[in-house]
Amino acid sequence: MVLRRNLFATTNARVVGAFCVAALLHLTGTVLIPGYSAPFAIRAMLVLASLLAVASIGQTLVVIMGGIDLSIPFVIGFANVVAAQLYGDGWNFVLVCGLVGVLAIIIGGLNGLISRSLDIQPLIVTLGIGMVVQGLVLLWTAGFPSGSAPQAVSSFVSIGGSAGPLPVPWLVPSLVVLAALVVLVLERTPYGRRLYALGSNPGAAPLALIDPVRMWVITYAASAFFAAVSGVLLLGFTGSAYGDVGQPYLFQTIAAVVVGGAALVGGRGSYLGTIAGVLVLTEINTLLIGLGFQPAAVQAALGFVIVLLVSLYGRERHVSTTI
Repeated sequence: MVLRRNLFATTNARVVGAFCVAALLHLTGTVLIPGYSAPFAIRAMLVLASLLAVASIGQTLVVIMGGIDLSIPFVIGFANVVAAQLYGDGWNFVLVCGLVGVLAIIIGGLNGLISRSLDIQPLIVTLGIGMVVQGLVLLWTAGFPSGSAPQAVSSFVSIGGSAGPLPVPWLVPSLVVLAALVVLVLERTPYGRRLYALGSNPGAAPLALIDPVRMWVITYAASAFFAAVSGVLLLGFTGSAYGDVGQPYLFQTIAAVVVGGAALVGGRGSYLGTIAGVLVLTEINTLLIGLGFQPAAVQAALGFVIVLLVSLYGRERHVSTTI
């Protein structure tokens, strides 16, 4: 019980710290860059942060469990292209989304099944499966995807949109509701308790009647599903299909989770912390662009942040070694 309280306190401290860093970065941008806190600029940052936050849901679950998912950007690109292509061919968009969601769940479930049942490093499995998915999409479209999203989806994520009296598009309040549901699932359901238990002590989990293979299949399936949702949302945001649209999310989802206080060794983390990490990354990216940094310099800076955080958090002892 004492150990659990200590871990909870450590996680909360890092979550609060991440939110403070995000606020400090925003204050810095406001002082240095004219218009940084203008209403339109804030709406733009909220939309970009929301898109990253949706993509990071699955990564949060997987990292808490003790895994990692490098297939997320490939599944995002897969969903983006397939949804646009099928809708452009005259399919009903609701049917398209259902098909894309089912295929994504199968892809994610396969990631979890192979990784856990065959005891193969998930970093290798998810990267390999992701590249296979990307290759199949390229073969299907001959490298030239086409199509677009319905106007309803574009309006849902449009920076200039509004959700009733709220001066933000529906994506932002929808994320708030989704975040509350994810937090509730992690903290108040048997699935959430099993997820933390499996990440904290994989060897002892079966003794607590937790089926590791089942948990890995479900969790990786959920990760791929939310990646697919991000792909469809990005289709509405950009207006056209692009197979590499998910590439910026390859390490940003991992960085958001780690900045938010999760441990890459598993057993600790929260989606509220991931939200804080998303805000930090969005602020860093926006601040550097506003200061006139070239895209390559921005990418290098984000990479430095990721390496620094992984160096600090990734060397921590696993929870099971402290019991």
